[in-house]
Amino acid sequence: MSYLFEGPPSRIFQVAVSSKVLTMSLLQGCLSLELLISVKCLQVDLESSVLWLEGGSTVVSELLSRPTNVRLTSHNLNLVLRWDPPEGTASGLVYTAMYKSSVTDYRIGCENTSSLECDFSTLKISPYGNYTGRVRAQLGEESSNWAESNYVTLDTDTFIGSPTVSLSSNGATLEVSIQDPVFSFSTLRNVYNGVTYNITYWKKGQNEKARSIPGIQQHQLVLSDLDLRTKYCVQVQINTDRNSNPSQPSSITCESTANEQEAPWVAAMVAFVIMAVVVALLVVAVVYWKSISQFLCPKDALPPHFEESLLAHPNSNMYLHMQSPAEEIYDPISIIAGDRTVEEGDPLEAAGSSFSQQPDVIVGER
Repeated sequence: MSYLFEGPPSRIFQVAVSSKVLTMSLLQGCLSLELLISVKCLQVDLESSVLWLEGGSTVVSELLSRPTNVRLTSHNLNLVLRWDPPEGTASGLVYTAMYKSSVTDYRIGCENTSSLECDFSTLKISPYGNYTGRVRAQLGEESSNWAESNYVTLDTDTFIGSPTVSLSSNGATLEVSIQDPVFSFSTLRNVYNGVTYNITYWKKGQNEKARSIPGIQQHQLVLSDLDLRTKYCVQVQINTDRNSNPSQPSSITCESTANEQEAPWVAAMVAFVIMAVVVALLVVAVVYWKSISQFLCPKDALPPHFEESLLAHPNSNMYLHMQSPAEEIYDPISIIAGDRTVEEGDPLEAAGSSFSQQPDVIVGER
């Protein structure tokens, strides 16, 4: 079995592999080397390329261009390899990216990715390490040569982000509070021993008269001897002992000074009085809740003269007549039937059918 690899014009390698004999011939230089070994896999490093001759491998192809503009960058202690696609990029192109430090071999960071960057920050890296990276393009079973990046030493080359600044006023002074940027791992003061802040402040609209205070090591600083009722703007930048580049400047933050100097105990006393009043009102509301509710929501009541009229004993004759029991009024009736007289109260049936035959009926009035 034999493989032929064509690299640059100055180099041509021919590799012959058998079960017992491996022959490598270097045509330029007239050097031949014959080895008797028993192998299953042959690895050849051709211009920083890795070639595997066993199943499922990729073959380096000169027809597939390597990625361009490969660069290793660091911001707030992260480590990211970025690149541009090769010229004449075909669809379905993927990339494999690797990194190594000055004391380790290459390790895979991203494999078969279609992205144009690979973040090594989540892998085993040190804030004091010196790193480089490389990337190659892959299309099917073919791969390009490796394209290598620059070297980056994290603690000295990383770009430090901007700090966060807040201001609070008290009379003719401003208190500046500074918060360090968040790193990908570790913290600013754990990585750098010497961290200082450069604080610049000015009256709003008078940038040309800005004043700077360098070498501040504390997170808080009081700007004193300022004009009352005046708005000042502040911007902060970080400097470290091992990184020659200062951090990105913070956003400009502005705040106005107060009318007059206020002692801290005054605000505390005002807060205490307000709290005491609120508690007292709550206690009164709970204790006298019933009275308060009756005062706020009184029950409906009739005027006094209406109550007297309704409660007085009535003297009306109609009302008295309605209150006395009803008296039955009736007249006696006599019925003369022949020789018999049927008085009121006797059954009518006693008259029989002769009642209907009598011509005369006399009704006497009482």
